Amino acid sequence: MKTTGAPLASAPGLAGLRRDAARDLAVVAALVGVLASALGAAGDLGLDYMAKTWLVYGLGAWLVWRALAHHPHPRFGPANRVTLVRLGSMALLAALVGEALPRPPLTSMAPAAWWLVVIATATALLDAVDGALARRSGLASAFGARFDMETDAAFTLVLCALVLQAGQAGPWVLASGLMRYAFVAASKPWPWLAGALPPSKRRQTVCVVQITALIICLGPIVPPWLAASLAAFSLALLSLSFAVDIRTLARQRPTLTET
Repeated sequence: MKTTGAPLASAPGLAGLRRDAARDLAVVAALVGVLASALGAAGDLGLDYMAKTWLVYGLGAWLVWRALAHHPHPRFGPANRVTLVRLGSMALLAALVGEALPRPPLTSMAPAAWWLVVIATATALLDAVDGALARRSGLASAFGARFDMETDAAFTLVLCALVLQAGQAGPWVLASGLMRYAFVAASKPWPWLAGALPPSKRRQTVCVVQITALIICLGPIVPPWLAASLAAFSLALLSLSFAVDIRTLARQRPTLTET
């Protein structure tokens, strides 16, 4: 998770924040280890599954740790703890890429596939919790919003990869997960794409539809033709949403270049 601007926390405050965050990172790391071991045993996965889970979570934790200097509050906060749990859950799912689960046909591995759907659904539902917690606790921040957004983006890409691996859609489904990263990359040669966008219910709704559709695609009772149709529909919605945002940023471009 990359942030910009000067560090916001003072040295004493940052030290306390880091102690707080280190405890939360360690607790979630332990939880991830236990769940990865259980899932690995239940799904007859090799030791490489555990290693990949630790690798993904460790990378995410390292990025969070690097960004702590830009956290404006002295505590990590309950909302960020929830997002951290979502990061750990995403790592469990990401480590399945390249494993025997999920594989087509999903009906042949229904119990394990349903557990995959349950974990993905729980991860998605927690997304509705962290924002409310941040506002209620008075610890909302740009750090938390960015942490939440980056976790959502990684989660979406992982779901796309699993839908492809399960044989529920073709390689084109990866476009849903890669679109935001392509947008960020495009802002390098075209800086106006990095302009500020107003909060949007449309954007939030499309994100929910996108993730929900991808999770449904992983259901063992969903035939590939229906899964591909749902994935294509959600991809079309996402493309339209990005097109609207790009048009908005393009209209702001003269103002941005003049200031």
